Amino acid sequence: MRILFCCMGNICRSPTAEGVVRARLEAAGLGGRVDVASAGTHAHHMGSRPDKRAQEVAAARGVDLSRIRARRVSADDFLQYDLIYAMDRDNLRNLERSCPDELRHKLALFLQHAERFDEDEVPDPYYGGPAGFERVLDLIEDAAEGLVNDLKRRLG
Repeated sequence: MRILFCCMGNICRSPTAEGVVRARLEAAGLGGRVDVASAGTHAHHMGSRPDKRAQEVAAARGVDLSRIRARRVSADDFLQYDLIYAMDRDNLRNLERSCPDELRHKLALFLQHAERFDEDEVPDPYYGGPAGFERVLDLIEDAAEGLVNDLKRRLG
């Protein structure tokens, strides 16, 4: 199974989701069965590392984002990935505009898997301070746990 996480620039939210979900999958023994990646709906930061603040907050919780590099969603991604999760409605709409109609069933908001929080969008922390990055990580960790639990049930 292949899962893609998407936000606008692929330097804050989606690489954080990629790193957290990868770590949770490894811990659950599913690392070899589920491939995760991230991409942006815009090309503003192509080739860049995740935002330093995102890296610092994730590292403090044991998740390394340093090897991830920003890239833009490609037409092939809609074919190659089984699930494509947007961090918010704006990016979901951007994905829907690019995605062939017959593949739109793959698209969803990532926070549908959240179990403790009621939000359905991961807010963009880019223009805020450290507290915004902590909040993003709280939301992503919650949704990652729900997603991994769902995958354990599906994949056995």
